[in-house]
Amino acid sequence: MHICVLGQGYVGLPLAVRAAEAGHAVTGYEPDRARCEALAAGSSYVEDIGDDRLRSVLDSDAYYATSDPQDLKGFDVAVITVPTPLTDRAPDLSCVRDTGRVLAEWIEPGATVVLESTTHPGTTRDVLVPLLEEGSGLVAGRDFHVGFSPERIDPGNADWRLENTPKIVAGLTEGCLERVKAFYDTVTDVTVPASGLEEAELAKVFENTYRHVNIALVNELSRMAHTLGVDVWHTLELAATKPFGFTKFLPGPGVGGHCLPIDPVYLSHHVKARHGQTFRLIELAQDINESQPDYVVRRLQDALSRRFRRSVHGARILALGAAYKPGTSDARQSPAVEVTDRLRQMGADVTVVDPYLPVTDGGCREIPFGATTAAVTVGGFDAVVLLTPHGEFDLDLLAAEAAYVLDTRGVMTAAPHIERL
Repeated sequence: MHICVLGQGYVGLPLAVRAAEAGHAVTGYEPDRARCEALAAGSSYVEDIGDDRLRSVLDSDAYYATSDPQDLKGFDVAVITVPTPLTDRAPDLSCVRDTGRVLAEWIEPGATVVLESTTHPGTTRDVLVPLLEEGSGLVAGRDFHVGFSPERIDPGNADWRLENTPKIVAGLTEGCLERVKAFYDTVTDVTVPASGLEEAELAKVFENTYRHVNIALVNELSRMAHTLGVDVWHTLELAATKPFGFTKFLPGPGVGGHCLPIDPVYLSHHVKARHGQTFRLIELAQDINESQPDYVVRRLQDALSRRFRRSVHGARILALGAAYKPGTSDARQSPAVEVTDRLRQMGADVTVVDPYLPVTDGGCREIPFGATTAAVTVGGFDAVVLLTPHGEFDLDLLAAEAAYVLDTRGVMTAAPHIERL
């Protein structure tokens, strides 16, 4: 089939490459021309897709990157994988709308359009379908097929990839569901049919809401345990020995990436806007997790004052990690970036080291690209804050040479000069 994947980011590029490897003729539509040119040259900016894998589908002519909408003509299946960010703390569906308008012009009878972008229940039916019908002059469910299949991409996760992660599929009609499922059966091992579009949309935002709420719970527990003088990390290890009724979540400097800081807001905002009801647990979790970077800064400030009788202002601080999770360059909504920005605003002299991020990524300055703890003189800093525990960081060297470490991820052994969050 001729497959068009609109948006070639963390979600779209892996899907496009996988579809090409499965034998489809794939058009990767990317309106950002610089990105498009990089892809055409065989240079991947998405870690989960290596250059060799990208070049392989390019060389076989199974994949073609373009920023020209005319190349969408004649598609059998088009998948929309564009961002759905927050603007002024409200859902922003402008990319979905813009892409829907572009795509509508090229819909032919019998074609299938699938939305993968995470959003609130009702988006596919109430927002996307009218745009597609208006632009094409066709009727969804009769002349062409429409579906929703939530992305489940976890950047940097080598165990759970696109092809072996169960894929939820939904359709506007039973016929639409059959077409959507038939496509994803060719690129994933397991497809899970949903009874309707809204159920599939709700399942996606609930998956991340579940994580968001539980992370907020352990972040709050961490603060209370510190006040009580109790080791929260050992407490969580003890609780995790229960073989039923408990799932282990860990505290940290906050939540990051596209999903956790954003997806629950889509659900709570939609419920409030449509029905005037407040999803209180989501809003409370949001408050806790958004305040976690400030808590990290306060802990560091307290340690400097208590141990060295000095303030954050003028202190030399080494921040390890800027990505939101280890093993990836993804700095979207990264709490590590928020921590370093707050420290700089307070007058600290902060050096950030991240082996995955270039100097200008994520709003961070002074990032030695490819550097590890061995690349800096750890003992020359007043304090070290470990924000993202990349495997490239030498924790033994850090423990041996640092004057003080605040470990926000609980990966180091507690010592007189090492505190865990």
